[in-house]
Amino acid sequence: MLKSITYLLIVLGVAAAVTACSSSTIIDEQSDISEGLWHLDSLVAFQFEVEDTTAAYEIQYNVRYAVNYPYYNLFLKYYLEDSTGDVLSSELQELILFDKKTGKPMGEGLGDLFDRAVPVFENKKFAYSGSYTFKVKQFMRMEQLPGILSFGLKIQQPEQE
Repeated sequence: MLKSITYLLIVLGVAAAVTACSSSTIIDEQSDISEGLWHLDSLVAFQFEVEDTTAAYEIQYNVRYAVNYPYYNLFLKYYLEDSTGDVLSSELQELILFDKKTGKPMGEGLGDLFDRAVPVFENKKFAYSGSYTFKVKQFMRMEQLPGILSFGLKIQQPEQE
């Protein structure tokens, strides 16, 4: 009886801790790159809905890459489109995947595969509620960029206590 009460208290404590810090995730998706070759003309697209235009959102990229990726960085170009396909913003960005001095892969990994979460925007606000599309393409000037296995997008409201 005492064990079951202790177990119940632990479960309730964990549940309270989880609900005390809440985050509202709009999207958390990964898109596989076919054969680990990201073609120059290939766009990775993510569709999502925004309901709260007063909230500030955190946006991060999630990149899965192999240690045989030939560069220390990855240049990307993103396009944020509204539901009609109009481009609301677009920018060239640089992600660092390997330490420039040591060549050590950044992020979490095991063996020859690594995952790197890269914050892109910390306080992004959307002008209106509705559907959006976030498109990303590699901008490394290689017809087939090897070593990028998947690319993901996560948009969420920051955790609040």
